Amino acid sequence: MRILVVGGGGREHALAWKLSKAKRVRKTYVAPGNPGIAEVATCVDILASDIPGLLRFAGEKKIDFTVVGPELPLAMGIVDEFEDAGLKIFGPNKNASRIEADKSFAREFMGKFGIPAPRFQIYETASEALKYTKTVNKFPVIVKASGLAGGKGVFAANNKRAYEKIIDEILVQHRLGEAGNRIVVEEFLTGQEASVFVLTDGVSITYLPSAQDHKKLYDRNRGPNTGGMGAYAPYPTNKRISNIIENVIIQPTVLSMRDQGLDYKGVLYAGLILTSTGPKVLEFNCRFGDPEAQVILPLVEGDLLSAMVAAAEGKLSDEPLKAKNQWSLCVVLASAGYPTDYRIGEEISFKQKLDSRTLLFHAGTRMEDSKLVTASGRVMNVVRVHDNLKVAKQKAYEEIKKISFKGMYYRKDIGNTGMKKMKRKRRK
Repeated sequence: MRILVVGGGGREHALAWKLSKAKRVRKTYVAPGNPGIAEVATCVDILASDIPGLLRFAGEKKIDFTVVGPELPLAMGIVDEFEDAGLKIFGPNKNASRIEADKSFAREFMGKFGIPAPRFQIYETASEALKYTKTVNKFPVIVKASGLAGGKGVFAANNKRAYEKIIDEILVQHRLGEAGNRIVVEEFLTGQEASVFVLTDGVSITYLPSAQDHKKLYDRNRGPNTGGMGAYAPYPTNKRISNIIENVIIQPTVLSMRDQGLDYKGVLYAGLILTSTGPKVLEFNCRFGDPEAQVILPLVEGDLLSAMVAAAEGKLSDEPLKAKNQWSLCVVLASAGYPTDYRIGEEISFKQKLDSRTLLFHAGTRMEDSKLVTASGRVMNVVRVHDNLKVAKQKAYEEIKKISFKGMYYRKDIGNTGMKKMKRKRRK
């Protein structure tokens, strides 16, 4: 098979790395890719948002199967365009992708079908949104841009003044552009967050390893939200919680989308918060997480490509993919100033050769005058897999010391929550 992976970040590097290992794959292309991806696949200079260009390329190269990494091309309708051209592609169509691309739609969907979620209000103007402080006036509260904002459209308001500032920036100054034309104001929930991933053909469901992302910029979950500063997998849950997630959240969501006429085929990613009253959905996403994909994919032992093809063809089995009985941990190396005003073009150097067991997924790099330099806010993902989570963390941070670029920043506490949970489990 000739495979095309759409995207150019750490998630797509992990996908290209994983899929290129499949016996059925003869050639792997990635558009646009990056210098790290170029080591495992052929990079093509076509943007992920250039659907006509991708369609032409797929036809010219006789691509047998396309896998879409980021949410934007899915929301733009890349699946519809490819399927209309008779090309096989993995991911939900434009209508079904609204589960991520339109958070107000997603919240109304969850409310209609009884999917556990926070209480919410939807506003389109600043004057409407400011009425919240006169009617509900309960803080802290979460404010979300309804559209796609690259993981940076979620804000916590701890008081009235902070809320008014956020409303002004989104609905008056339009700092998030069209993504902020509508907002969702949600109740603030407390608990551990978990990322649950399944493959689905719209009826059958296959579970992948779960993970825990670290969205805040600073240690101990402080600072602004980011696209993700690291992750580990699997996320340890007990059987009772797992049953609720499966029977009250995932399965009803998939079947309800089908009942609504939403042809959902691909990855369904549920971002959950485990509250004292049970798991609730913070958000649904229509693709693999980033950096969660970087820790999940190294754990998958089964034939991921065949499962993806089966999902796209509506022939997915309920059998779970085999997963290694190990831990996987990823630390994101970010540029100074991320997630707002970050620097790029800084040379990346390696003081020593990385351990052969280390996976280094490039997130935002490029070649400039024959040198590898930073090209985005999130630059690289350092991943280690081990039988013990503590050792996986230790080895990952040892490897980070071998990498250097000006202003390099990373969290020091990735995986700590998982280790604490495992300690409590052993005590019981």
